[in-house]
Amino acid sequence: MRVAAKKIRRTRAPGALAIEQTADRELIARMLNEAAIAPAPDAPGACFVVAYLGDEAVGLAGVECKVDVAMMTALWVRAPLRGRGIGTALLAAARLAAHTRGARRLYAIAEELAGGWLLRRGFSAAPAATIIAAMAGAARAGAMTGEIVWRGFALDISGDGIIER
Repeated sequence: MRVAAKKIRRTRAPGALAIEQTADRELIARMLNEAAIAPAPDAPGACFVVAYLGDEAVGLAGVECKVDVAMMTALWVRAPLRGRGIGTALLAAARLAAHTRGARRLYAIAEELAGGWLLRRGFSAAPAATIIAAMAGAARAGAMTGEIVWRGFALDISGDGIIER
């Protein structure tokens, strides 16, 4: 006997912030387009998390993992909603996604303004060559070569989840 698949729809409280992992490629593509971020190729170690206010998707973060390192490939929140902690919540979710996939270091690339935001959240400056070497072979690695107009950042996440007494 064949049973029809039932789509599960989560309801979210109006105005409540929820962060969820998604495999909805259409939603990811639409949000990356709105953010003017080049679409990410489907990579084996890639993961996206989306921020919702109620049922409205308002931001996303992408992470691509490679053995014991990961790179945040996207972090974006709709402009009118910035400054409300949504980006910080997305960063925490991206960090958790990278750590649970075995990453011990999380890299990010950003322009000057976003770089300052990352530094205030525990990242440190990292040489571009270090990031390119660490992420060699990853789907996004090709986007990092050529004329470098971005700054690199690194965050040690090896101790995430460890309880210190």
